[in-house]
This record gives sequence, C-alpha cells and structure tokens, in this order.
Amino acid sequence: MMTSYAVLDGRLALRDGVLPPEQIAGAVWIDLLNPTAEEERAVQDALRLEIPTREEMQEIESSSRLYREDDALFLTANFLYGVDGGDYGSTPITFVLSNQALVTVRYATPKAFSVFALRCQRNPVLVSTADGVMLHLFEQIVDRLADILERLGADMDRASSATFRGARAKAKTGPKTTLGGEHLRDTLITLGLVGEVTTRASETLLGLSRILTFVGAEKSHAVRKENQVLIKTLVRDVRSLVDHSKVLNDKAQFLLDAVLGIVNVEQSNIIKTFTVASVALMPPTLIASIYGMNFQYMPELNQAWGYPAALGLMVVSAVLPIVYFKRKGWF
Repeated sequence: MMTSYAVLDGRLALRDGVLPPEQIAGAVWIDLLNPTAEEERAVQDALRLEIPTREEMQEIESSSRLYREDDALFLTANFLYGVDGGDYGSTPITFVLSNQALVTVRYATPKAFSVFALRCQRNPVLVSTADGVMLHLFEQIVDRLADILERLGADMDRASSATFRGARAKAKTGPKTTLGGEHLRDTLITLGLVGEVTTRASETLLGLSRILTFVGAEKSHAVRKENQVLIKTLVRDVRSLVDHSKVLNDKAQFLLDAVLGIVNVEQSNIIKTFTVASVALMPPTLIASIYGMNFQYMPELNQAWGYPAALGLMVVSAVLPIVYFKRKGWF
C-alpha cells in the first residue's frame, strides 16, 4: 500500500494507491507499507531512486543499512512494534531521504507511524520538507519508546512490590504463610516481558543512534539548516533513553534473581516439611514392621493388651519427633 503526503495551498494532500509520476514527484513523504512490485516501480521511476528489497533491508552489516547514493541517503534500522496488542516484535524500516522527498519502506506498523500520520493531518507544517518529516517522525518514535519504557518500569515496580510485600508478610507471620504460586509465576512473566521489550527497545534506540550519527555527518547534504537543531535534540533524547533502558534491564535482572531466590526458599520449605513428616513416620513404620513379622514366638501377640499397646507405641513414637522438631524450630 502506498500513501503519499504533500502540502497544497497550506493544506495536506493525502493520497492512497499508485499515482501518476508527476504527483509522486510532488509528494514530500511517500509511505510504502508492504509495497507491491508496481508501487516500487512507480516510486523508482518518478524519483529515480532504487528502493531496497525486503531481503536487503534485513541485512545487518552497517554498510548495507547506512549508505549514500548520489544525493539520497538510505537509512535502515529495526523498530519495535505491537507492544500494546501483545504481539510485539522488531521490523526493519528503511528511510530513503532525498532533497525532494522522504520514502519509508516498511512491513509492519509501529504505533508511532499511525500517530504521526494523524498529527500531519492536523498540522500540515510537519510535512513541509522531507528532512523535517523524517526528523519529526524520529521524534514521535522516541516519544513512543519513552512511554513504553515508563509503562514497563511501572509494571515492574508493581510486580516487585507485591512480591516482596508477600515475602515480608511471610517472614513476620512464620512458615505457615505461603506465597501464591500463581502470583510468583505472574511476576516472572512480567519480568520476562520487561526484559524482552527493553532489549528490543534498546535495539531500536541503537539503530536510531546510528542513523542520527550518519545523518549528522551528512547534514550539509541531507538536512536543512533550520532542522539541524532537531538532530542534537534527538541525540540527547536517544542517549537518555539508552541509559534508562539499561537501568531497567539491570533492575529486571536483579528482581528476577530475587524472585527466583524466593521460589527456591519456598521449595526448600516444602521439601523440609516432607522431610520432617517422613522422619516422624519412620518410628511407627519400624514398630509396625516388627509386629508384622510372622514369627511363631512373639509374646505380645497372645496378650489382650498387645494390639492397643502397639498402636499407642506407634502414636507416641510419631508425636515425640514432631514435638522435638517444633522446639528446635525446624517445623
């Protein structure tokens, strides 16, 4: 699907589908989502640019992701998408920046693209220049990543607070209080989600940092003077988010180790309970085994008090270890 953005008489001209070459050449931003071969050819013929294929976009070497051909810059990076819906992932997106237009090639829709498209409809000034569109779109992506990291940090704080409150309550009330297995499982899932999403967000920030560094080196050809201040602002914002994502990753790893430690303690308590129970049942089992032997001469078998005495002896031999363990604080 091809969507073109242009400003005519101060108003945004938004067109979908393949357009005549003159209209494509007059567009400031051309957004290609899952482009067909016909759409790629139309853009290439109108702008005289070589649109990279999906396979070329997935190459990871820097020379294949950041390069210049004539007066056009080809910038590719992986971007996080789908966090709100839960079906999240990373997708490569290519920005082809020329003096007359910005072409974006993508095969998924990060929310920042949808939000920025709506902003352009309300404020056509955003699509007045090709470099301005790209930098403002980067701003939207950075804002979106900041919101995601803030939300992940809040989710992690709630999960860790609930977990440690439960562990503190158990420490005060004693071993009779147990932490819910489902609660610990939910905490582990939350921490795993935080770790994976922050890793993908860091990948996006790394890609943006490389793009901004490359564009900064080529700014005399790619970015107008009035838009160059945006590069410095974006670089500062990206660096601050990189530091924040590192803090979240470190905190998630610490909390993961702490929660796994709590799980190990819970498992140790359960094993200790079974161990105490098995030790307490060993003397009654021994007594029952003795009187279950089929020897001919066992005096107690011929006495009326033999059976009650054996039962009582088994009960006493089971109670005494339990009392001893409780006094020692083992149970």
